[in-house]
Amino acid sequence: MKRPRIAITCGEPAGIGPEISVRAAWQLRDSVECVLIGDSALLSMIAGAIDPAIALAALSWQAIVNDGMPDFGAGRVAVIDCPLNSNVTPGKLDAGNGLPVLRTLDMAIDGAMRGLFDAIVTAPLQKSTINDAGIAFTGHTEYLAEKTGTPRVVMMLADGAGAHPLRVALATTHLPLKDVAAAITIDGLLQTIGIIHRDLQSKFGLSQPRILVTGLNPHAGEGGYLGREEIDVIAPALAQARAAGIAVEGPYPADTLFQAKYLDRADCVLAMYHDQGLPVLKHASFGRGVNITLGLPLIRTSVDHGTALDVAASGVGHADIGSMIEAIKVAASMATARRPA
Repeated sequence: MKRPRIAITCGEPAGIGPEISVRAAWQLRDSVECVLIGDSALLSMIAGAIDPAIALAALSWQAIVNDGMPDFGAGRVAVIDCPLNSNVTPGKLDAGNGLPVLRTLDMAIDGAMRGLFDAIVTAPLQKSTINDAGIAFTGHTEYLAEKTGTPRVVMMLADGAGAHPLRVALATTHLPLKDVAAAITIDGLLQTIGIIHRDLQSKFGLSQPRILVTGLNPHAGEGGYLGREEIDVIAPALAQARAAGIAVEGPYPADTLFQAKYLDRADCVLAMYHDQGLPVLKHASFGRGVNITLGLPLIRTSVDHGTALDVAASGVGHADIGSMIEAIKVAASMATARRPA
């Protein structure tokens, strides 16, 4: 079978993104055709410091657009050159490199929409660097949604690419806790559940995915004594989703849902807010967790950590590539499941 072709944006150049991208791409080269997008001179320098045997092949973006992607086989890893504006000092941010970093993401999105790549994997970037370069930027997820014209996306984290991974999606993401209840609506939950259901089918190959949903309040509201969101919003949304043919259950108390007797029959858990679902997921998987954006017209995964400027400053060879390895594996698995039979 042909190797899935995955574009990897190498992220903040002063962080660990370039290193983990090179190391993971080289390690997985026999099963995945990784295409690195970043400054080819920087990546070549890092590759040489990691292992002189690592072979990279630099390409220009315009050549790719005009002639398509060449396949170098497993002997070399392709790099689409996106030159930086400033020299890189590991661990030290430079706003001069904010725009080139954003350009790597533009290339990956454009290439995926053209069909040049089967999926995108993003290494961590530094939001402040892009904002300091004069571009309003809130994060990968929002940028991908805007660039692809996607009105609603869903954040899901997964415990790698195992046989039965723990997957946790979020009804709300980066909101103050005081704003969460008002942000949870019947219509919003229906849209979120629909996105999860469709993507688990179309991108994960699950014919009838099973979704378990948490309540918002302690003890899932305890019959209304601890809050009515479960009665007034969550349960009606789940009833409508079931009427539409979606296998969804809940609302369950979040403090007891994350145990084997429930998770063994679930393909995804939908939590109501960030710190309700993700502490469990990250406790179970930190270092190999994968961030997946659902609802996009393309496949996008990412690592579960940040730029780690302090690790980058300590020199090449200290970064943990576990999450990047899993992010690439999950993207490859999704790309394979998405292919027509």
